[in-house]
Amino acid sequence: MLLSTIDWVIIFSYFLVTISIGLIFSRKAGKNTSEYFLSGRNMPWWLLGVSMVATTFSADTPNLVTDIVRQNGVYGNWVWWGFLLTGMLTVFVFAKLWRRSSVLTDLEFYEIRYSGKPAAFLRGFRAVYLGLFLNVMIMATVSLAFIKICGVILEWSPIQSLLIISLITVIYSSIGGLKGVIITDFFQFIIAMVGSLAAAIIAINLPEVGGLESLLNHPNVLPKLDLFPDLSDKSSLLYLLIIPLTIQWWSVWYPGAEPGGGGYIAQRMLSAKNENQAVSATLLFNVVHYAIRPWPWILVGLASLVIYPDIASLQTAFPHIDPSVVKNDLAYPAMLTFLPKGLLGVVLASLIAAFMSTISTHLNWGASYIVHDIYGRFINPSAGEKRKVLIGRIVTVFLMIFAGILALFLENALQAFHILIMVGAGTGLIFILRWFWWRINAFSEISAMIISFTVAIYFNMIHVRLGFTEISPPISMVLGVGITTLLWIMITFVTPKTAISTLVEFYKKTTPGGPGWKPVLRYAGQNNIHLPAPDSKNGIIGGLLNMLFGSLAVFSILFSTGYWIYGEVIQALIMTTIAVLSGVLLYRNWQKHNLNSEK
Repeated sequence: MLLSTIDWVIIFSYFLVTISIGLIFSRKAGKNTSEYFLSGRNMPWWLLGVSMVATTFSADTPNLVTDIVRQNGVYGNWVWWGFLLTGMLTVFVFAKLWRRSSVLTDLEFYEIRYSGKPAAFLRGFRAVYLGLFLNVMIMATVSLAFIKICGVILEWSPIQSLLIISLITVIYSSIGGLKGVIITDFFQFIIAMVGSLAAAIIAINLPEVGGLESLLNHPNVLPKLDLFPDLSDKSSLLYLLIIPLTIQWWSVWYPGAEPGGGGYIAQRMLSAKNENQAVSATLLFNVVHYAIRPWPWILVGLASLVIYPDIASLQTAFPHIDPSVVKNDLAYPAMLTFLPKGLLGVVLASLIAAFMSTISTHLNWGASYIVHDIYGRFINPSAGEKRKVLIGRIVTVFLMIFAGILALFLENALQAFHILIMVGAGTGLIFILRWFWWRINAFSEISAMIISFTVAIYFNMIHVRLGFTEISPPISMVLGVGITTLLWIMITFVTPKTAISTLVEFYKKTTPGGPGWKPVLRYAGQNNIHLPAPDSKNGIIGGLLNMLFGSLAVFSILFSTGYWIYGEVIQALIMTTIAVLSGVLLYRNWQKHNLNSEK
């Protein structure tokens, strides 16, 4: 046991504050489902943006980044950096559309966009698929990371770790609703960032590491420093840079980076006061998530290569840990064992905060699907608001139990990351085009989900057993995208069209614009149905330009930070200049095309 009395005081103080926040908002959260799941649709952009960041800053994220850095170097992070393009597309094209839809959950979208029994089936099926299956897998991944942290620092068993922290998380998540979660997220994010920065500074200055200059010149670290793959290394260039930037970002569904927005990101956008607040919140999230947060984790991952150069050294240092879970991602909590007393409590509290912020959001988000899109839609449509809130609180408990059980069977964060990527491969284009192409129907989405899941199961569990050569995750992902996309497009054209009345009402409500709605607009004109014209100042072209400038600005901030750390002044100045110029272009274009909506 590495913790001192002062460490425990810090941790228990944190627990007390989080539970208190849940209790403060419990009465208001219990009024109705809008309060419990959407905070009354009246949250400010800065609080929502920080909540998005806190949710994606989970206990497994530092472990995942450390795993990537140790195996593939810094440029290995392109497997998730590429999702910035998805995020910026959501900011400048989809955030305002989601807020206009006024749905309670993003799954309610299906019955305002599609028609008939297929739409109802899709809503219910996806509620189970996302709210239960994938949601539990995500929470299990986060829980696995926390199990490893507690195993290294506290020498707790996996079950002991899960029981203690999950109980506290379930208490404040279930009683405080989304508003309690969002307010707590703000507090947790500050702690988490302080903790990650402190861990990086201590790791760099350990006697074994010898400071930043020694770290960057260590033979174990030098091959891992590049921000981009070597052009001569065609394999890494293809798998870690080209595929993420050309295919993965628009084609793959991944939590927090859904093409077109969705999940808990959509939940936050739907909680905003108006369209502009939804856009600003999502922009803040993407800037902090991609440009500001990664480097402390990267530095700890690099420092770990000096002290624990391989998995064998990790196993030797922590013989009490089950060998099956001793992977490269264990190096992050292993580095935390060098922290001094007092600071160790702060950093451990920060990782607890990261765990709880992610789990609490997923619990509330998953419960919203089960309650609103299954129980309230199919099982008991006449249920009162207070009863649905009660069901939501009960579901919250069971989701945590299922996630804890699954966590005991996983081995490392990167393993789960690749599974999630494969399961969503090929579905992403639908989530973008369904707003802008009238022909996409419920069967398009149903078939895409089934096909992508089947392909993922085949490549992960069946392909090698049939005697074929194992296919790398990036290539299997590309194959999954191609197969799934081709088949769902074919199925779209041979299945019934969505009812024209549903399409007209959807367009009237959201006004997405674009050439893909011409048949609907023609029908409305022929039948004297008035449809609002898309705002010419805030069209798709303006949104795409903002996406380009925003992505360039964020990537430049990310890389300039790295070059300043490396001491490469020329490259740092170039990237800083590009960041400033692209930021100015973004600001000017955003002001030019800003809707200035207070709806």
